[in-house]
Amino acid sequence: MKPRPSLDLAGTAEFLKSGACKSVYVLTGAGASTGAGIPDFRSPGGMYDSLRPELITATEAQRKRMRMDPVNVVMKDMFFQNQFPYLEVRRPFILGTQQQQWKATLTHWFMRFLEEEGLLKRLFTQNIDGLDYQTGISPELVTNVHGSLARVSCEGCGYEMPFDDFCAQVRTNVKDIYRTDPTAPAESSNINCPRCNAPLVKPNTVLFGGSLPSAFFEQLDDLNGADLLIVAGTSLVVSPANSVVMYVAKDCLRLIVNKEPVGQDLGIRYGKDATRDVWAGEVSCDEAFLDLIKMLGWQDKVRKIKHLLPESNQAMVKDL
Repeated sequence: MKPRPSLDLAGTAEFLKSGACKSVYVLTGAGASTGAGIPDFRSPGGMYDSLRPELITATEAQRKRMRMDPVNVVMKDMFFQNQFPYLEVRRPFILGTQQQQWKATLTHWFMRFLEEEGLLKRLFTQNIDGLDYQTGISPELVTNVHGSLARVSCEGCGYEMPFDDFCAQVRTNVKDIYRTDPTAPAESSNINCPRCNAPLVKPNTVLFGGSLPSAFFEQLDDLNGADLLIVAGTSLVVSPANSVVMYVAKDCLRLIVNKEPVGQDLGIRYGKDATRDVWAGEVSCDEAFLDLIKMLGWQDKVRKIKHLLPESNQAMVKDL
């Protein structure tokens, strides 16, 4: 077991400062971006909570599938039958990404700070919002496990469509089921591929039932060299991304930053049963990483970028 003072947040900070910790790997999920105003799928206001299938352009059979399980909105077979559930549900997210409506949070910036300290070896993110890149993090250190909203291609022939061109068609062709955009059309019409003419154009996000990028699988073995694995804002229920926690060595410290304990079925242990797992407690990702920043003495790093943070984060650091 690598030397560390205690299995708590303070102990993790001491380990990061000790010189014994040289290699940090991170897995993030939707909870990393909630401070930016993007609701996580499983929380109140998220897709699973707010989905109203009756508003979506679909057959009654397709709506029944969505009522039974909202994940059907982003299932591969559903998209190939009907592109509208995906595009109508994701419309504000797609257009908000183009307009940079959301800002990187303290959680995203913490990963950049790790890179600045020479500690970050790889960030695996399940998020498709691209907020990590706003911090200036080196793109080669980031693996987009589930793809990205900011690149667009045809699921049929692979043709890549310019993001701005796609967004222009989303504005004119896809109705607003949330009724916040008065310029949106009353009914949706297909966005066809300029090459093959199939209605299969979408952002390069991985659909459920689709294949993850090969880079993800190629990089898993690197985790054996991790001294610290940080798991932040993820329920650890989506496979195979959740397998990251099992690829680290048995003496690797694992820090779980999530409002509730997760991953028990994957071998993560809490309380008196923990031997190398640290839970940050019932706090948000941004609160936990701000605590770590203070323990590490990285307040100056935050002061330099606090004007770039979302309003909720700026309020947290105003007295820093």
